[in-house]
Amino acid sequence: MAESSIEWTDATWNPVAGCTILSPGCTNCYAMRMAARLEAMGTPKYTGLTRRSGGRAVWTGKVRLDKTGLELPLKWKKPRMVFVNSMSDLFQEKVPFTFIEAVWDVMARSHWHTFQILTKRPDRMAELTQKLGVLPNVWLGTSVENVEYAHRLDSLRASKAAIRFVSFEPLLGSVEGADLSDIDWAIVGGESGPKARPMDKAWVEEIRSECRRKGTAFFFKQWGGKNKAKTGRELDGRTWDEFPDRREVPTFVAI
Repeated sequence: MAESSIEWTDATWNPVAGCTILSPGCTNCYAMRMAARLEAMGTPKYTGLTRRSGGRAVWTGKVRLDKTGLELPLKWKKPRMVFVNSMSDLFQEKVPFTFIEAVWDVMARSHWHTFQILTKRPDRMAELTQKLGVLPNVWLGTSVENVEYAHRLDSLRASKAAIRFVSFEPLLGSVEGADLSDIDWAIVGGESGPKARPMDKAWVEEIRSECRRKGTAFFFKQWGGKNKAKTGRELDGRTWDEFPDRREVPTFVAI
C-alpha cells in the first residue's frame, strides 16, 4: 500500500503496472513520469514500462501483473478508501479476465475497505462486469477530459456497480451536454505538472450545474497548473468535497 495525497482517496494499490496512451487526457499522465522515476530507482516492477520521447517519459505499452502484491489489501486492518491501479488501467485489453477476477476476489474478501477503480476503457468494464457482478464496496468510474469523450458515460451506466463515478480530470475542454443521469459522483480537476494545460472556470461551472440537476455529488479537486499548491482547490470561495451516499447494495453473484 502507498498512502496517497490524492484528495479523494486514502491509499493506492497497484496490482497492475504499465499502460498505453489512449486519448488527450493521457498526454501528460503523472503515472508515466512516476514509472520512469521508479525504474531509475531500481524498482523491478516498473522496468521497461516507459521510454524517452520528446524529452519526456511515455508508456511502451508493456503491462506487468503484480501477483505478489495481489493480496496486500487483506493485510491492511484499518478501513481505507483505496484507489486501484493509480499506475495503470485495470480494464485495458492486456490485462486478462482471469487476473481481473482475482482482483475482484481480493476486493470481496477485503470488505472493510472501499475500492475506487477508474478506467478510460469503460466499454470493456461494462462487458466484464456482467460476469464479475457487483461488490458493495467497489466504486467504478471513467475519465472524461472533454465533450468528445462524454460517450464513456454511457458505458459507465451500462456497468454493474454499487457506485458509479466520473473523473473530469484533466478537464481540457467543455463537457456541456454531458448526461450525469445515474452517475453518483463527479470529480473535477485541472491538469498539473510542468506542461499543464489550462482549465476554464466556465467548464467547471457547467459540471457543477449538471450535478445539481441530477443529484450527483460534486468534488472539486484542484485548479492545477505548474504549481497546483499555489492555485489551490477553492471554487467561488470554498472547497467542494462532496462524496456519494454509500448505498446498501446486495452482492450480485454472476451466473
